[in-house]
Amino acid sequence: MKLGIFDSGLGGLLIAKSIRNRMPDIDMIYLGDTLHVPYGSRSNEAIYDFCRRAVEFLFSKDCNLIVIACNTASASALRRLQQEYLPEHYSERRLLGVVVPTLEEAVEQGAKNIGLIGTNYIIQSNIYEDELQKIDPEIKIIQQATPLLVPLIEHEGTKWAQEVLNDYLEPLKKQSIESLILGCTHYPFLKSTIQDIVGPDITLLSQDEIIPGKLEEYFQRHPEISEPIGRNASAEFYVSDITDSYQAAANSIYGEAISIQKTEL
Repeated sequence: MKLGIFDSGLGGLLIAKSIRNRMPDIDMIYLGDTLHVPYGSRSNEAIYDFCRRAVEFLFSKDCNLIVIACNTASASALRRLQQEYLPEHYSERRLLGVVVPTLEEAVEQGAKNIGLIGTNYIIQSNIYEDELQKIDPEIKIIQQATPLLVPLIEHEGTKWAQEVLNDYLEPLKKQSIESLILGCTHYPFLKSTIQDIVGPDITLLSQDEIIPGKLEEYFQRHPEISEPIGRNASAEFYVSDITDSYQAAANSIYGEAISIQKTEL
């Protein structure tokens, strides 16, 4: 068996790499739905359909646990997949998202005034505030949509990111936030630039740092899921569409040259 990691594009490669760093021997398969990225402009039904096909592909590749690294997919499709699709088709397998683990980490760090940057879909869905209310309704979250960041990252445009980030982050700085959730798997790629802009007193909550530890905790609680996963350090990478610029971006995000295969979703 293997660990699956799914993202709407390439940003989840940062989480895949950080999981690899934390668990060097784990067998994993990465899938990026680059044909349909970004998900944030799609309907809920379309996002669910994309995610269902991605999950089916990864389960067919012998994954027994899939981390849905995409925040939009976690917000839009995860619960429905867990409650409707899994019981009917793969009752012994599991799907995990990134929203709740990120909020758990934010709460554990003690911040009472949290900032969030995310895609238009994530901000409009209000998923982070809704889930935070279940954990600790006393904590305040201030949200800022940052829709230009994913296209800049995926199309080698990060040299223009500083000016865009200055504009996006200024309202949050004025709200005296104590920590800032990077609410998209792409955003850790801009971590150092974001930290420079917000300053050292604001703690960045970056999913590439949070998810591997939360996954380890999940494995400890669920040995029936963890133990069947192979420990041969194998890694496979698939995307639904590939171009030279995607390959270059993937190598840059993952931190080394990787062999990517195209698959139909």
